[in-house]
Amino acid sequence: MKSFVSRLLEDLEAARSHDPAARGSVENFFAYSGLHAIWIHRLTHWMWQRPQLRFPARLLSQFARFATGIEIHPGATVGRRFFIDHGMGVVIGETAEIGDDVMIYHGVTLGGRSLARIKRHPTIGDRVTIGAGAKVLGPVIIGPDSAIGANAVVVKDAPPDSIITGIPATWRHRDSSRERKPLVDPAEYIDPAMYI
Repeated sequence: MKSFVSRLLEDLEAARSHDPAARGSVENFFAYSGLHAIWIHRLTHWMWQRPQLRFPARLLSQFARFATGIEIHPGATVGRRFFIDHGMGVVIGETAEIGDDVMIYHGVTLGGRSLARIKRHPTIGDRVTIGAGAKVLGPVIIGPDSAIGANAVVVKDAPPDSIITGIPATWRHRDSSRERKPLVDPAEYIDPAMYI
């Protein structure tokens, strides 16, 4: 039970750190469809790993899709502190693997390019941000600390610390001399009274 509660609290904290509109844990718990989709996915993924529960896992994942507008296949592997902002139209395929501290926006697809029963969806490294409408297709690997621009179509691997943009997407290294700030500086956006 403690593990479930600690994971839930981690997710709520991830929402606050990624979204300046996040007002507090109670509101986020009830109003953030991205969190709801992730929580249901964690349950369906646990079920998916037990062959006798795969059919109910698929049914529950389809309910989550109906309720949230976010489709995460129960077979997908999702890391800790994953955050989906806005969420509507997100599709994450069966063999996708998502690292820790990843953030994606609405309209993102982590899809396949093959009908074969192989690893056919992307692997997303830790601390990657994927912009609205981006499509990451096939068994590509996106290195940690990268950012994928809005509406990019990614069909090739990218190394760590990449900025990935365009159709088809190309990558360039981040400017390492740039200051690394928190995604959202709580001092700039959050009124401490909202947590009372």
